[in-house]
Amino acid sequence: MQYRFCPRCASPLAAQSQESKQRLTCGDPTCGFVHWDNPLPVVAALVEYQGQFILARNAQWPRRIFSLITGFLEQQEHPTAAILREVKEELNLDGRVTHFIGHYPFAEQNQLILAYAVAASGELKTNAEIAETKLLSREQLQAYDFTPLYITTAIVNDWLAR
Repeated sequence: MQYRFCPRCASPLAAQSQESKQRLTCGDPTCGFVHWDNPLPVVAALVEYQGQFILARNAQWPRRIFSLITGFLEQQEHPTAAILREVKEELNLDGRVTHFIGHYPFAEQNQLILAYAVAASGELKTNAEIAETKLLSREQLQAYDFTPLYITTAIVNDWLAR
């Protein structure tokens, strides 16, 4: 999102060098607002369910694109609580974090993805955000082509390599 006006005082914002980077700053010297544009934290889960791995297709994605369960952190929410909430909301499954896979910068969306392995149980039932799911064996997961989702590929490869 590109801001044009200061959210504090409504003065126009202008690009200015701050800590050796161009950042949008308020033109009113009494305000001092700087839009730091820090990345948003996002959680991702490689969900293991009944001996298989769940991939999901978001309802807004093309038919052939499947990925992991993901979501944004809520205010004051711990990342492990966030991913378990997302697994419950999107798949109706109760989960347990088994492993932190890693962190992955996603510059195109200004996000930092925190990926976890989650063991899940319960009755699989998707919400409206998920159009469909796939259940894959470890071998199928290893061979799956996630193109163009290069971060999903990295997460799965890092998990498989552990």
